[in-house]
Amino acid sequence: MPAPVDPVEPVETAETAETAETARPRPVAVIGPTGSGKSELSLALAEALDGEVVNIDSMQLYRGMDIGTAKLPPAQRRGIPHHQFDTLDVTETASVAAYRDAATADITAIRQRGRTPVIVGGSMMYIQALLDAWELPPTDPAVRARWEAELDRVGVEALHDELALRDPAAAAVIERRDPRRTVRALEVIELTGRPFAASQPPKDRPTRWNTLILGLQADADWLNPRLADRVHRMFGQGLVAEVEGLVGQGLRRDSTAGQAIGYAQVLDYLAGDLDYDEAVERTVTGTRRYARRQRAWFRRDPRIRWLAAAGPDVADRALEVVRLES
Repeated sequence: MPAPVDPVEPVETAETAETAETARPRPVAVIGPTGSGKSELSLALAEALDGEVVNIDSMQLYRGMDIGTAKLPPAQRRGIPHHQFDTLDVTETASVAAYRDAATADITAIRQRGRTPVIVGGSMMYIQALLDAWELPPTDPAVRARWEAELDRVGVEALHDELALRDPAAAAVIERRDPRRTVRALEVIELTGRPFAASQPPKDRPTRWNTLILGLQADADWLNPRLADRVHRMFGQGLVAEVEGLVGQGLRRDSTAGQAIGYAQVLDYLAGDLDYDEAVERTVTGTRRYARRQRAWFRRDPRIRWLAAAGPDVADRALEVVRLES
């Protein structure tokens, strides 16, 4: 009787690997300014496309930062798996590179399961790092330490003014009171001798995984009242109490999490630097300013398929775009 023959393992070639990659579901990204309805659209798409949601909002990475980030509660996620939420403590520093690598692993696994990744959020550099596989610029501890010393000497707003002189485009998208990103941009400019934006991948090439980017277009006249209403609702839902609880877990004003819009203003209120009404109003102003920066950033990407956020049946219109682009 002849000995049994072991089955021959198929040899993967470049052609078979490419075929397998093409056969896997195409990711869909839902981006746009804060308050434009991205979370609700992501749920509708995930339901229709047998999808799983992948967060791309840097502040929704933080555990306990729920009210002020408009994080969708688990009970409202319709049983759809959600990834890259609640991965950091408020004492940790969010990293674009670490997020890119973790989200890449999630998306790869989702596609291997035959399901559609629905990527949702509005953090501008995180989106580009993930969808364009951005190889982030180098870092140098000595150069960074020098800029951090300058930050301590002149303060964050004066250092941001220095960034605006050296790289107006970077200053336009980095919050004026964001010390970490201001220092990082100045470090990159010094190390590379080029504007910070010069390190970013061009937007005239296909996205990673051939991701379809859907953008929610929200003009200021429609969006601004919604943002004001949302901020007042957050304060009414207990944002101050949420921040007080997070202070007990180590949240500080000079941390990455402590610079988030809403959280920074409440921390200033708790410190006695603002009264309650000022904290609310500055949160409204900061949120609107952030939405303007998002709109300006996203407008530069010709690959985005825009949908009017204010129009009816946005989910139906989004699914029609997905169908036409398939």
